[in-house]
Amino acid sequence: MNTIIAPSLLSADFTQLKNEFSWLNKSNAEWIHLDVMDGIFVPNISFGIPIIEQCRKLSHKHFDVHLMITKPNLYIEKFYQAGANSISFHIETQDVASSINLVKQCGILCGIAINPQTPIQELVPYLKKINFVCLMSVQPGFGGQKFIASSIEKIKELKIIKNELKINFDIQVDGGVTLENAAEIKNAGASILVAGNTVFKSEKPLMTIDKLKEI
Repeated sequence: MNTIIAPSLLSADFTQLKNEFSWLNKSNAEWIHLDVMDGIFVPNISFGIPIIEQCRKLSHKHFDVHLMITKPNLYIEKFYQAGANSISFHIETQDVASSINLVKQCGILCGIAINPQTPIQELVPYLKKINFVCLMSVQPGFGGQKFIASSIEKIKELKIIKNELKINFDIQVDGGVTLENAAEIKNAGASILVAGNTVFKSEKPLMTIDKLKEI
């Protein structure tokens, strides 16, 4: 199974974005993960539509926009217009079904993100309608956190549900992914790895991306 690597731009050097994209574009990472935070759903504010519009000019990679915001429905179409190729929103927000419809209407991949404390079973009603689940393996809102060990069991639980219901969706794991734990995460059932500090703080990020894919 091919593993998609999605470096998280939250860990990039924003004073050197053009340079960051220069090597990202040459890398074997298929996706670039963009965390949008509103300071309400999570206790942090990151970046929004204007930044993504500018980043879009720097890369043709798949832009995976992760909305950690309270009212995703107000902005889904705007983020699509800014350059998103996939959008995930949190199941903990309201009106999940309409959010799915809005993403689908844009003609891009749809994901549902789920926080560490939220039961996996809450995803079941929506799994047939989405392309991937973004399973948070850290508390959302800040980069550089340590992987929550119990996330492995949640990945396995989600894979069991996927197999039992015979539904085709990807399992994305977001938070604390390293070269040391990537094998366990992939073996549990993940097919998309979001990696922030592991990639951007590496002395050889291109090689690190390749190692994550090869594990």
